[in-house]
Parts: sequence; C-alpha cells; structure tokens
Amino acid sequence: MSELLLELFSEEIPARMQTKAAGDLARLVTAGLKEAGLEYAAVTSYSTPRRLTLVLAGLPTAQPDKSEERRGPRVGAPDKALEGFLRSTGLTKEQLEERETPKGAFYYAVIETKGGQTADVLMTVLPTALSALPWAKPMKWGDYKARWVRPLHNILCLFDGKSLPIKWEHLTANDQTFGHRFMAPEAITVSSSADYEAKLKSAFVVIEDSERRTIISKDAHRLAKEESLSLIEDDGLLAEVAGLVEWPEALIGAIDPQFMDVPHEALISAMRSHQKYFSLSDQNGNMAPRFITVANLRAEDGGKKITAGNERVLSARLADAKFFWDLDKKNTLESRVEALEKVVFHARLGTVREKVERIIKLSAYIAPYVSGADVADCERAALLCKADLSTQMVGEFADLQGLMGRYYAEHDGEKQSVATAVQEHYSPLGPADVCPSNPVSVVVSLADKIDTLVGFFAMNEKPTGSKDPYALRRAALGVIRLILENGLRMPLVKVFEAAGELQSVDGALDAGELLAFFADRLKVHLKAQNVRHDYVAAVFALGGTSDLVRLMAQVNALASFLGTDDGANLLVAYRRAANILRIEEKKDGVSYNQLPDSSLISEEAEKTLFDRIEEVSGLLSTALGADEFEVAGKAAATLRKPVDVFFDDVIVNADDASVRANRLRLLAAIRNSLDQLADFSKIEG
Repeated sequence: MSELLLELFSEEIPARMQTKAAGDLARLVTAGLKEAGLEYAAVTSYSTPRRLTLVLAGLPTAQPDKSEERRGPRVGAPDKALEGFLRSTGLTKEQLEERETPKGAFYYAVIETKGGQTADVLMTVLPTALSALPWAKPMKWGDYKARWVRPLHNILCLFDGKSLPIKWEHLTANDQTFGHRFMAPEAITVSSSADYEAKLKSAFVVIEDSERRTIISKDAHRLAKEESLSLIEDDGLLAEVAGLVEWPEALIGAIDPQFMDVPHEALISAMRSHQKYFSLSDQNGNMAPRFITVANLRAEDGGKKITAGNERVLSARLADAKFFWDLDKKNTLESRVEALEKVVFHARLGTVREKVERIIKLSAYIAPYVSGADVADCERAALLCKADLSTQMVGEFADLQGLMGRYYAEHDGEKQSVATAVQEHYSPLGPADVCPSNPVSVVVSLADKIDTLVGFFAMNEKPTGSKDPYALRRAALGVIRLILENGLRMPLVKVFEAAGELQSVDGALDAGELLAFFADRLKVHLKAQNVRHDYVAAVFALGGTSDLVRLMAQVNALASFLGTDDGANLLVAYRRAANILRIEEKKDGVSYNQLPDSSLISEEAEKTLFDRIEEVSGLLSTALGADEFEVAGKAAATLRKPVDVFFDDVIVNADDASVRANRLRLLAAIRNSLDQLADFSKIEG
C-alpha cells in the first residue's frame, strides 16, 4: 500500500474558507478514486493561510482486476446477432461459453479487464478535483486562464514516495514545498507526509489548524494569567486568527486608559472585528485595559516592536469609537426616531420608522397578555427600539445594535425596563441565545418579530426549502420561545390578525397558514427535547386554539398517556376501529358517524362499551375544558378494557344489517371520543 501527498501552495486564502476548502478537496479526490475502484485506509486534510494539504494512506499501486460476465444471444440464433455480440465484447466465438438455463442454451462472455496503475488514475482525478473546488469568489491572475481563490504558485504531489507530475493549468507538480513566508521562504524537498510535516515544522509552519488553535489559546491564557487576568473566550475569533497565521506567537499589549469609559462591548467589538485582538477581564469580570494579539512570526526582540505597533493602531481605532460615543450622546435617542424614515425596512413594507409605529401599536395589543407589562412602558420601548440604527456607533459597529440603544437610553434617563427592552427586543436570536424575561422586553420582542412574520406572509414571501432570506424561521422560533419560556397564554391567531390590520402591504394574511408554519417550527424546537413531532401534529390538528402554552400542555399529556400500557394498547384499538370504519364506509358509501342506538345493543360487551364511551366522553369534555389534560388522559385510559373485550367478543359485521350499522357507529364513537384528546390518526408507529 502507498501514500498520496498533495499540497496546493498559494497566496493567502481567506480564513473563513480554509477548513471547508480542505474538506472539499478531500471529498472530490476520494470520490474520484472510489469511482475508479480504488480504496484507501485513511484520509487527512490540513489547511493554513497559504496551503491546502491532503494525505491519503493505504492506496494500492494499481486498480483491482475486473471480471465482467455478459449474456449473449441464444445458441442457434442468427449469425448477425452473434456477430454483433462478439463486436461488443471484443471476443471470438471460441472464447464464448455455452450455458444451459431454464430458458434454454445461451452464449456467455467472460471479460477480464486488468486494472490500471493508480498513478495513471491520479493524473486524471487530481486535476479534475482542483478544477471542481467550489470557491465562493475565484479569481484570475497574470495572463493565465486558471481560476482559483488566490494565485496558486506550486503543487506538491507525491505518490508512493515519488514525485507525480500532474498538470493543472500552467503548473506541473513536483516534490517541493515552501516554509514560512518570512522566516524560511526557501524551497524544501520532501519524500513523505511525515517528512513533509517535520520539515515544515522546522521551517516555522504548523500545518494542522487545530494545533494552531491550541497554541494560540494556551499562550493567550498564559499571558493573561501572568498579569492576574482572564481571557474572554471567543471561539469564533480563535478559529479566524488560526486561519491568519502559520506560526502563531501570542503577545500582550495595553489599551490607553482614556478609552476605558467607552462601553466595553464597543471596545471589544472594535478590537475583534477590525484588529482580531482578544480581550481580557479582571478578577471582577470587568474588561481589563489589556489585549492579546497574535503575530505570524517570532520576533528577535520578543515582540516588543510588534506590540508597540499594534498599540498605536488600536489607539487610532478606539479613538474613533470614543468619538462616536461622545458624539452620539449629544442627542437623545428619541430625537433619532424620525431619522428612521430614511431607512428602508423593505420596499413593500415601508421604512423602519413605519415599522416602529406598527410595533408601538402591536405592543399595546400584546401587553395585556404579559403579566407585569405596563402598556405605557411597552409603547415607549417600542418607540426607541430601533433608534440606535441612526447613531454613529451602530453605523460603524453593526453588531452593537440594541446594546448601544440601551446605553443611550440609560444616558437619557429612561426607565431601566425600557432601556433593557431596547437591547433585548432582538432576542432570542437563536436556540442558544438567552430568552428575555423582563415583561417589557418580552412584549416588544414579540411585537417586532410578529410584525415581520405577518408582513412577509401577507405578501407571500415565505421560506422555501433551505432558502429563508428574511430569517422568518428564526423569528418564529423566537416567538415560540418567548411564549413558552414565559408561560404566556396568548391566542396567536388573534395577535396575527391584529398585526395584519396594521400592515399596508397589498395582499391578505392567512392566519391559519402562519399558524401551521409555527407548528412546523415548534416540532423542530421540541425535537431537541425528545418530543415526537407527530404528537405535536396530532394536537395541532384539533384546531380551536392557538394558545401555545395550552397546546404544549396537551402535547405533554398525550406523550404521558401514550407512554403507558393502557395508552399504547388503546392506540392500537383506535387504529383497528378507524381502519374497519374506513373500509366499511367506503364499501357502503355512507358515513357511520352517528350516535349508536341503545335499543340495537344486545351483547354485554357492547353494552359495557357503550356505557363507558358515554361516561368517558363527558369526562373528557369537562377535563379538556378545564385544561386538565392529565385527568383527560386517565379518563381515556379507562376505555382500554371494554374496547379489548368488545373486539374479543363481538362480531362487528353481523348478519343483521341494522345491528352491523349500529356496531360500526359504536366504533365511530370510540374514534370520536379519543379524538377529543388528539387526532390519533396523525400518530405514527
């Protein structure tokens, strides 16, 4: 078995593209090899800013031989048929076999094909994979026709310890790579993947992305600890920085104290987004006037000049943030609301100012459903919730929207609940985001998200397949979490209709369609909690309410009920009854959905069942009306025994037509009684 080593050496590949590109390269190459009948023992891919590397171990030196068997014409068939078969196989008549089959004697051809050399296969597979790499923004350079993410300078390709001269565009592969751009730029000849990794390490290149992340994290924590500080963890930034360096060297620098009165989130955002610096905190959890930067080389002076240069650059950047902060505070948040008239939310849904007006009115409608929510405070927070979009700070650091609004609201002397709502009305942004519990925040967040959902559904701009350009699935999930985690008894359909009346968009809202969309989102949300999606569908199918808290209580009760032996067996009986009814109603062309006639009941088993159904139907109706779903489940469970006895002792399709019809009505009564709890026909398995 042999090894393949492939390295694509280029100018700097954007950090966000590296890991995916290495995975795509491995996927394309291995797919090509498998199609050629070549298996391998292991595949490993690496990425750095300047290279993508693929190592395949356990490759055979040649393709396996193939033996193909083909049946030809019948023995004794016309000569032309036999001649055509011989031409297609490349064999002579003497090389064919005659075999007896149940349909007679036939000619058979056994074609032996010797496998080709793996090296020859790679000469085709590798260039094809390089051309098929799905770069988001490929480019051309010089006079070459090649298109790649950045100018590609060299291809290293070794198979079985020897250079494999594959050709791609203007490049021919060789057995050389190159070390660190500054500390070891000379060409390096390698003979294997182990030799490749060792020589690159000595040339100041760490080829494994995870190793670079570990080095950066370990060194950053060490530097922070030396000053009695803690690193503010940021996995996204760590991944990005690891994609910017081949030889990471962490350094610690100081932040000018004059900038520390700027909101720390703004400082962190500026350092993260523009400079790729890590932030530090003191023992009290407050941001410390220090930062960690990661250099891409080992400096002779221990990094003093690099650190000083980064401190100067950072001071200039933070001076901008401080200027924006001081400038923004000169005007109140409320004074900025009218400027939102110049910001378009959507061409058909109007400006952000118009959206704010809808949120104000919808907040007043929703507030009574949220305990502790003052209507005036909700309207005030709704008025201010988008105002920071017109500030200089948010214009520069878009990820601070909402947060800066809270700071400005606090500076203006707004109520704390109002200021908090300005920040939190965007939340929750995803399944891992914290869900607001402040009543004013909950109201404004609901109003904002429901306004968006209703507007886009009214103009028929709904998510399709994997496409959701307006993040409507995320908005619906946010509404679901706000309602369930805060226990809000809210009729969603009425809220949808109220929001729809505020829209000026052409088109009518189908509130039922939007509720069905919520049902699908709820299934996804509950999947992580191991709640079966068909239970959700069975409860939603009953209709009559859009109170998610009530519906969830009903789903949980249904799951508890069907988790018992009585519930599971009763489900089997329900299906048996429903199947018999479906078959007989189709055959007879009538419905048996009427009440049974007690005068036609003669056998003890059906009389017992009839009495129990009447009693259980009443109990279910009362319990469900009082939202006592556990009680309803226990009442339904008492049907199990009489239903079992009925199916054991009673013949449904009796000879007497009236008795038969009455017994089918009894089956319909079983189905209808249980369908008060949920639509059992929706339950799978």
